[in-house]
Amino acid sequence: MTLDATFWVTISFLIFLGILIFFKIPQKVKETLEQNIFNIKSQINEAEKLKEDAKNILTEHEKKISNSKKEVQQMINKANEEAEKNIIRTNEEFHKLMDNRKKSAQERINQLKNQAEKDIKNASVEIALESVEKLIKNSIDKSKLDKIYSSSIEETKLALKKKSS
Repeated sequence: MTLDATFWVTISFLIFLGILIFFKIPQKVKETLEQNIFNIKSQINEAEKLKEDAKNILTEHEKKISNSKKEVQQMINKANEEAEKNIIRTNEEFHKLMDNRKKSAQERINQLKNQAEKDIKNASVEIALESVEKLIKNSIDKSKLDKIYSSSIEETKLALKKKSS
């Protein structure tokens, strides 16, 4: 029998397979592959958990941003309302102040007018008295004149006091 090369290749292959089986190499390869598969699956699960956590955090932050935008808009609206109220209040206060000043000026004008009328009346009375005095001095004698003059001055003063009061 001639042993050819294929026979020896087959024998060496079977010996190689026997050595592999004897040292449990296929089981070790299988265990290593299973361990790698388990690690990859756990990493995938962890990545999915992290992804879900990231989505939750993103959703929370989007809600916070939305709420913050609403709060900012409310603050802006409130500030605008306050500004409008302040403008209206300031405008009303200004008008009240101007009305008060107008009333004060009108009262002062009325007081000055009344004072001017009194001054004119007093001046008119003095002029009339002087005129009457001159007329009486020129037309009546001195003794009668003094009596008439004194009584008429007293009467005129009383009458003027009554009218001016």
